[in-house]
Amino acid sequence: METTNKQKVLVTGGAGFIGANLCDALLEKGYRVVCLDNFSTGKIENIKHLFDNGDFSLTVGDIRNYADCEKALDGVDFILHQAALGSVPRSIKDPVTSNEVNVSGFLNMLAAAKEAGIKRFVYAASSSTYGDSESLPKIEDVIGKPLSPYAVTKYVNELYADVFSKTYGIECIGLRYFNVFGRRQDPNGAYAAVIPLFIKKFMGHVSPVINGDGNYSRDFTYIENVVQANLLAMTTENPAAINTVYNIAYGERNTLNQLAASLKELLSRFDPQIASVNVIHGDYRVGDIPHSLASIDKAKKLLGYDPRYSMREGLEKSVEWYWENYS
Repeated sequence: METTNKQKVLVTGGAGFIGANLCDALLEKGYRVVCLDNFSTGKIENIKHLFDNGDFSLTVGDIRNYADCEKALDGVDFILHQAALGSVPRSIKDPVTSNEVNVSGFLNMLAAAKEAGIKRFVYAASSSTYGDSESLPKIEDVIGKPLSPYAVTKYVNELYADVFSKTYGIECIGLRYFNVFGRRQDPNGAYAAVIPLFIKKFMGHVSPVINGDGNYSRDFTYIENVVQANLLAMTTENPAAINTVYNIAYGERNTLNQLAASLKELLSRFDPQIASVNVIHGDYRVGDIPHSLASIDKAKKLLGYDPRYSMREGLEKSVEWYWENYS
């Protein structure tokens, strides 16, 4: 029987890149943490350092299984729902599985939360929801049509969250992440994100491939900014901040060419030979949004969001971590 009165937080996808960082932060803040993961993309290495912490527990399960969702919610006060199959290319190759995890799994978690009487459900939304909208910066109320199956699934999440908040009274907050990067992001596999993939290539003296001419731009967002946003969304007592969605980014855009140049420069400090590794340009990728830049005014105003790390500052910390762990 549990005797502590610490609040308990379920982090779905807690062995993943973002989820594991959230588990660390929550434990540091004095919460009890339950990690739910099926290890399809999450890694045990991301959380094994927490196994000796009495406030941490791991539930191996799949959000596509309603019983697993119910089991993980025992005694939980808050949910930080990060579990999903990411990657636009993955969703284009296999839209059915992306839908099963990102839509059916999301609905399972919401429904189980309703039955368990969970007060607040904070979930990972996505900048992909902006779709073919060309307006910059991206403002929460102005979206276009989705450009990939992945984008469809993340938009459906927002629709379900809105319906559940209005129909069942669950406090739902969606965080539209913009190109999150940082420590523990997997550089391996067919669907590795651009920053860890480029770091891995440069460290191996292999030319990274940029899709297109490199002038597509992104609002690259360091993991610490995302952790801050989740904690704020979970704890806010501002009624106006609840049952809505927020852009979570730094509010600055950089081209892929600028990104590659920064990574080459930073990694060259550890290995001067990297300075001579050239970048290759390939074909544009289906489903890619040309430009992405977030307005973070809403999150600043209603949540008190104050991102501390620019892309450059985040890259410096990330490069150090990858060099220590992969060189």
